[in-house]
Amino acid sequence: MGMTIAEKILAAHSGHDSVVPGQLIECATDWVLCHEITTPAALRMLEERGMDRVFNPDQIVAVPDHSVPAMNIKAAKMYQKLKSWVHEKGIKHFFDVGRGGIAHVVLENTGLMKPGQTLVSGDSHTCNAGALGAFATGVGSTDLAGAIYAGKVWFKVPETMLIRVTGQTQPGVTPKDIVLEVIKRIGADGANYMVMEWVGDYIDNLDMEGRFTLTNMAIEAGGKTGIVAVDDTTRAYMSARGVTPDAYTEYQSDADARFKVVVEVDASQVEPTVAYPHIPSNGRVAGSDRIAVSHAYVGSCTNGRITDLRDVARILKGRKVADGVQMIVVPATQAIWKQAAQEGLLEIFVDAGASVSYPSCGACLGMHSGVLGPDDVCISSSNRNFVGRMGDPSAQIYLASPATVAASAVAGFISDPRAYNDTINAAD
Repeated sequence: MGMTIAEKILAAHSGHDSVVPGQLIECATDWVLCHEITTPAALRMLEERGMDRVFNPDQIVAVPDHSVPAMNIKAAKMYQKLKSWVHEKGIKHFFDVGRGGIAHVVLENTGLMKPGQTLVSGDSHTCNAGALGAFATGVGSTDLAGAIYAGKVWFKVPETMLIRVTGQTQPGVTPKDIVLEVIKRIGADGANYMVMEWVGDYIDNLDMEGRFTLTNMAIEAGGKTGIVAVDDTTRAYMSARGVTPDAYTEYQSDADARFKVVVEVDASQVEPTVAYPHIPSNGRVAGSDRIAVSHAYVGSCTNGRITDLRDVARILKGRKVADGVQMIVVPATQAIWKQAAQEGLLEIFVDAGASVSYPSCGACLGMHSGVLGPDDVCISSSNRNFVGRMGDPSAQIYLASPATVAASAVAGFISDPRAYNDTINAAD
């Protein structure tokens, strides 16, 4: 029996010729990603047990991103803890406030994380990096502590779900709509502890930024991680970051690999999709209901990349955000913020009446920089719409693509971005 990409990576990192789903393995991790919220708890565990060390300071990446700049004294202390640990242990790869952004997007752009490698972090959206053909997953603070100390993590080898997406999308339909459609079909636990492997000619023709959006939301279907096989698009992406193919290992699923389930998606039939409260699987076609919004948020590790911002700018250019709507645009990293400024996108956002913020996870999880109040209604390009996720428990969160968020901000109610296809086609 052949193996999947994920099984091959796990076998290579656990000293086995092969592994099978359900097998318990001790897996070496190539990278540990740390931020200021979950890492201090892991560090305290190590300190309390006299295990205060790092397995390799060159294989740890630290990026404060959840509550930066610090919103209060408690947040400032957590930031200080991470920063002092970085300096004390000689952590080589530290992307401080003003030099980084949202950790997952920072990491994907560095060239540090490579195909065939393993990554763990105390953050559930670590699966983002699977778009590089790597095994990347979030872990709890205890496992994070073990990874920092020993460079190893225990895993149960997961099953793999194959998602085959064929055809091409209609104008105005994006990778975010594809992943929301899949989650709608399989349910919020439909891929429970599985690897979601994306294949098909739609994936073959998809840029890396779109692939990151797909793998980022594996956790919203209960998945262990998402993954996309390495191809010329991946190689070109790595090459642009100074990484040649001889610096990494490519894995492909065998023809006789075993998949737990296969999901078939015709991309041409997917429509702009909105996940209604309070679960990402509650998907409906954008504009099905006239739902007034008070907030519109573009950002997060899911959809704060430059292509996302361009989609928003195409719709906002020459238009105004509707009265009564507070729109916030958050470029995911400092580099993306700068590129958006150079392309004139930030000026378009400001002219439309949107607020442009600094790179941070803050609004996505209701920590700061856009917390929702009682009964607010937000359409968001982020990844979760749970009760209380972005602020007050009575607030309503609708998940959508950046294009749908922009269209809704202009209309003042949840709207179909295909109404602006003439703008999109003109820009293309």
